[in-house]
Amino acid sequence: MAKRIEFSTTGSPEVLRYCDFVPVAPAPDEVQVENKAIGINYIDTYVRGGLYPTTSLPSGLGMEAAGIATKVGANVTSIKVGDRVAYAQSAVGAYSEVHNVQEHRLALLPDSISFEQAAASLLKGLTVYYLFHQTYQIQKDETFLFHAAAGGVGLIACQWAKALGAKLIGTVGSNEKAELAKAAGAWQIINYNHENIVERVLEITGGGKVSVVYDSVGKATWLDSLDCLKRRGLMVSFGNASGPVTGVDLGLLNQKGSLFVTRPAVNGYITTREELNEASNALFDLIATGKIKIDIPESQKFSLSEAATAHQALESRLTHGSSLLIP
Repeated sequence: MAKRIEFSTTGSPEVLRYCDFVPVAPAPDEVQVENKAIGINYIDTYVRGGLYPTTSLPSGLGMEAAGIATKVGANVTSIKVGDRVAYAQSAVGAYSEVHNVQEHRLALLPDSISFEQAAASLLKGLTVYYLFHQTYQIQKDETFLFHAAAGGVGLIACQWAKALGAKLIGTVGSNEKAELAKAAGAWQIINYNHENIVERVLEITGGGKVSVVYDSVGKATWLDSLDCLKRRGLMVSFGNASGPVTGVDLGLLNQKGSLFVTRPAVNGYITTREELNEASNALFDLIATGKIKIDIPESQKFSLSEAATAHQALESRLTHGSSLLIP
């Protein structure tokens, strides 16, 4: 027997249940991982709430963790029992003491990276990797806008931008979060509760605006983001923290300068073991060299049984950076 989080109906964090289950043997292409630390991501709230439907209910939750391989399927060749591994794209069910993961979804974890660092950074780091290197290639000295700069993805993005020598303008909702983003490497900060985002971007850029906006907030910042873009600029909408963007008016993109819009996700960019190795190695190298620091406040480490409490904290914007579940 082992423990995991399940939900039988979608809704608020209270639908999450901590329960017993019997792990099944891994399939031929799977590895059974004993999780040591589990990543909590905003996408998990979308699954729990029903925005991203699961194939069936009851369902597990979560797709990111780090731990030790304890069993390997018959066809697995690159992972052996005892290996330290991390994953961020598994089938839902990572909120668990034990989880079976397809071999091509697993990254070998260097000894220099702790389980907690990996579980707190892999999905977020893979996201920043594809945003900065594939969706749009951020160049040295380039100025761009990144919303929610003190969030889990945002703090990694601030540090990654600094490592690239780029100028990230970050939006935040409080003075405390402004300090965190600035310390992480943001070039300029906009507190949207006290400043007008568009006016400040115009001021910071001398009226030039930016070529790309990265927006995980969604509905609340959609129009402001478009107004911050240069002619033929790219709007990268990669999250829905304030609600999904719907009813997109294509004529508006024309009026605001023949803008481009994309709605990417990590599974559209990292689909093979080779792509995972390239992206995860880039992240792990930056962590190992100290260019990206992954600090998880003790107040944001929850026991597995406290998953509902962790989701409440995340959705109430009471957290900054990454949060973890510890089995």
